[in-house]
Amino acid sequence: MSKASYYTPEGLKKLRDELKRLKDIERPRASQAIAEARDKGDLSENAEYDAAKEAQGMLEMRIAKLEDTLAGARVIDESQMDTSKALVLSTVRIKNQTNGMEMTYTLVADGEADLASNKLSVNSPIGKGLLGKSVGEVAEVQVPNGIIKFDVLEITR
Repeated sequence: MSKASYYTPEGLKKLRDELKRLKDIERPRASQAIAEARDKGDLSENAEYDAAKEAQGMLEMRIAKLEDTLAGARVIDESQMDTSKALVLSTVRIKNQTNGMEMTYTLVADGEADLASNKLSVNSPIGKGLLGKSVGEVAEVQVPNGIIKFDVLEITR
């Protein structure tokens, strides 16, 4: 049973599109590669066949993982969310107490995380530290070097 994970409508569409591409395009391509390798003769010494079978296994594993993720996926209704605390889809402006650097992150599900566009997974150390915090609170984040403290400056949707 998959656990529930929360997505934006765009993020959920992206997952569904990837699953469709894997099933409709990549799966037939993998089957074709296996058939071509099989036609080349003795399977006991056919590295191409072994590689094609391994690639197919990896593809099927990815498809199963996506299906499991989609089974537990929920779309977030932003209009029903509490705006006073940092939750999934909150945009949070924080300040590092050690170096004074300010950063702004949007908290998203694992599948939508992209640090280049300031989308931080709620399951990352910083994401976990920010969840449930309000403006003015201090988020303490455990990192390999110790604990980093962030002041929560602003929360928006």
